[in-house]
Amino acid sequence: MIATKLESRTRSRLHRIGTILLSAAVGVVITASAVAADLVTLRVGDQKGGNRSLLEISGYAKDLPYKIEWSEFPAAAPILEALNAGALDVGYTGDLSFLTVYAAGAPIKAIGGTRSDARTQAILVRKDSSIKSVADLKGKRLAGTRGGWGQFLIDATLEKAGYRIDDATFAPLGPVDAKIALVAGSIDAWAVWEPYVSYATLKDNARIVANGEGLTPTVTFIVASDQAIASKRAAVQDLVQRLNKARLWSLDHLPEYAKNTAELTRLPEDVLLSAYKAQRTSPIAIDESIVTEVQEASDRATRYGILAKKLDVSKAVDRSFTAAANSN
Repeated sequence: MIATKLESRTRSRLHRIGTILLSAAVGVVITASAVAADLVTLRVGDQKGGNRSLLEISGYAKDLPYKIEWSEFPAAAPILEALNAGALDVGYTGDLSFLTVYAAGAPIKAIGGTRSDARTQAILVRKDSSIKSVADLKGKRLAGTRGGWGQFLIDATLEKAGYRIDDATFAPLGPVDAKIALVAGSIDAWAVWEPYVSYATLKDNARIVANGEGLTPTVTFIVASDQAIASKRAAVQDLVQRLNKARLWSLDHLPEYAKNTAELTRLPEDVLLSAYKAQRTSPIAIDESIVTEVQEASDRATRYGILAKKLDVSKAVDRSFTAAANSN
């Protein structure tokens, strides 16, 4: 009888303990599921060898308090199109390309970015070209991206030399087509940026006849949709900070950065190292000086006909993200 009572009590205690443990386990599963369900996902547009690889190579892609859904694009233009369509939360692009899409009414803002040495935007000619200086560009066929750095650099270079914009023929070509055209001789010169400049000079023996010094801000913006700024601010803020830190890391590790990016992009390591050394790309804060500088470039772009109307750049940016980053 005593043994039976002891066994009954033991079974009862074990049942209670089992019930408690099962409840605790179910609670953990429910909590984990709730956390996973609440985890923010940022949809980020990138190009091969861009921000994703920079974050991973530098180590700043670890321990993210949100998820990133990366989408790779061949150029900045489709990234901007996807942002405008609401298919992305964050992307990056050159200053003038951003302003072109913003001017068309896209619900986007520049929230951070980087600056490169303006001399790394350049007008290239073939080694055997008769063009020896800017003065020789008059009457020639000059290629570059429409609505972006290429077209702007051509127009600004002609203006600085005292020429009218229509004193040369503009050929709207993207980098891949323009490179082929230059080598084939179907254009006389090509306005482009790194790493295309380093590739053309190191591998194709191209010559530089002009660069963007004193003409262009050479700013690349991190761009976010208005919707993401409103609904995913904390995650967007963290991404901006990580990208800034990763960019600073790259400046101290240029050979390592070039080696890793070369493996990913299949571009020659010496080309990338040359480009990175020339660019010295550094993070910027979107402050009054940046707004003023980009405003001046925007006004010139309007005068050149690149932008359809005059813009107020201060309304195209959100300064709070880099202001918060600088305060940490």
